[in-house]
Amino acid sequence: MLIAYKQKLYNTSKNKHIGKLLRLYGICYNHCIALHKRYYRLYKKHLKSYTLQKHITKLKRTSRFAFLKTLGSQTLQELVERMDKVYKKFFKKQGRPPRFKKVANYQSFTFPQCGYKIQDNVISLNGYALKFFKTYGLVGKPKTLTIKGDNLGDPNPLVLAIPIKLVILGIVPAILLISPGIARI
Repeated sequence: MLIAYKQKLYNTSKNKHIGKLLRLYGICYNHCIALHKRYYRLYKKHLKSYTLQKHITKLKRTSRFAFLKTLGSQTLQELVERMDKVYKKFFKKQGRPPRFKKVANYQSFTFPQCGYKIQDNVISLNGYALKFFKTYGLVGKPKTLTIKGDNLGDPNPLVLAIPIKLVILGIVPAILLISPGIARI
C-alpha cells in the first residue's frame, strides 16, 4: 500500500537549485523526444528504453552534454521509462505522442530509490539541504521522491514528491511528495 504526503518547502535561496535541475531535466526530455522522432523517421520503429538509456550514458561523456553528470542516473532512467510508456500508448493508438516542452515549463523529476536523504524536516538533494514544513509524521520508509513544479505562476514553481507518498508543497514555489511503502503484517 502506498500513501502520499504533500508538504511545503521553506522559501529559501536554495530552491533556485531545484529550478536549475528542473530546467536540465527539461533539456534532456526534449533531447529524448528528438531522438524518438528521428529514430521513427529512419526505421519506422519504436525506440526501446534500454537503447535510449545506453545513449544517455554515452552522452554524459561528451562535452556538450556534460551537465548530465550532475543529474542522478536513476532519475534519468525514470524519465526514459515515463517516455517509453507514453510512446507505447501512442503506438497502441491510445494517445498522442509527447510534444516538445519549453525547458522552463518542464515540471517534474523522480528519485526512485536513492539520491536523497530525509532527516526530521530536512531533505538533502545533490549536496543541498532543503527544509520543509512537516505537517504529517512519516509512517514507513519513503520509496520515491518526486519534485514537481506547481502552477502558482512563479518563475520556478517547485514540488517535491516522495511515495508511503509524501508531497511537499512549496510556499514559494515548491512541493515535496514523499511516498514510502508500508508493509502489512
